Amino acid sequence: MGWLFYTDRRVKSYAVEKAEITRLCTFEGDTRKTELVKACKVGSTWYAAARVTSIDGSPVEDTTYVTDADGSITFGAVFLTRYDDGCWGYKDMEESAGPNESRAPLGLIDLLSNLKDEGSYAHAWRQRCRDWAAIPDYEEGDKIRLATPVTLTDGSTCQIVTATHYRRGRQKRRCYRIEETGGLVRLSRASLAGSELLSSAKGAVSPVLAEFLAGQDP
Repeated sequence: MGWLFYTDRRVKSYAVEKAEITRLCTFEGDTRKTELVKACKVGSTWYAAARVTSIDGSPVEDTTYVTDADGSITFGAVFLTRYDDGCWGYKDMEESAGPNESRAPLGLIDLLSNLKDEGSYAHAWRQRCRDWAAIPDYEEGDKIRLATPVTLTDGSTCQIVTATHYRRGRQKRRCYRIEETGGLVRLSRASLAGSELLSSAKGAVSPVLAEFLAGQDP
């Protein structure tokens, strides 16, 4: 499915966007109905968990999902969104289509029904979401070994870096100091996937606290 834009420009805020996502995930047919369970916005992308139940109360049978104990199934959906000349638009995909955007929070992933095929696009999408959530949030001074070397614009590479920051005006922005050269580099969150903490900033700068905690051991 392609993009659909609302030319009446009625969607102008987060609240209205969420209300529209709720509406898009709520519908009823002759035998089944669907309702939104949870929706989360990450960047410009909405992630949704939608529950399907039978009108007559019988268990929902599906080729992709294992029926939950209450007879329903809950699937994941992704809504790409953007504004074009003030008009809000979206492009929706079910998780079974294997969306590229894979940053759904784990709390939403945990709501989804189990999958019958572990080799499915939906299974791979959920794993990418889990992998994204597993990327550490490093603190100032943490020394890190990247899973693979990162190639810089000058053709050189770096793999061991230390979390630090620089300032642009009043803003404090995260960057990383390269171990080999001392230069600074900006790294995307994706490049930190699979990285390893070599030394912790807390341990390095808090010897008094470390001594205190050591004294608490029985």
